[in-house]
Amino acid sequence: MKQNLYAFLALSLLISFSAFGAESAAVSATATPVGFWKTIDDSTHEPRAIVEIKEVDGKLFGSIIKTFPKEGDKTECVECSGDKKNKPIIGLEIIWDLKKDGDEWNGGQILDPKNGKTYKAKISLQDNGEKLKVRGFIGFSLLGRTQTWLKSSAP
Repeated sequence: MKQNLYAFLALSLLISFSAFGAESAAVSATATPVGFWKTIDDSTHEPRAIVEIKEVDGKLFGSIIKTFPKEGDKTECVECSGDKKNKPIIGLEIIWDLKKDGDEWNGGQILDPKNGKTYKAKISLQDNGEKLKVRGFIGFSLLGRTQTWLKSSAP
């Protein structure tokens, strides 16, 4: 009798998780990272910037539209190279050419304005679109860093 009860409970949990997974997939299939995102500093866990992500011709691009400056922060990307060198941080495009691939967007790049380095990038929505998992990496995805950005209203 107890075995039947345990089997029933296990089956019920499995059905519940399966239904939740299907609902989650339906939400993520229609959700988009287009909008405003608050970046969080890896070490202090404090807000650092607001990034606006836009879609242009099926690709995602993101620019810094507001910063939360700390003492000693630079207002230009002095470490950047090429056409981004010494450009103001506000307005700086830091994400470009991400394309939708299943439940994530990848194939583009992300710039870390703090060190001026550019990385391959992929992003995916989390928590019903309230968080954005942002991964920058070299070569392949295992060698990199992930941040979680928070959905934000327009600044």
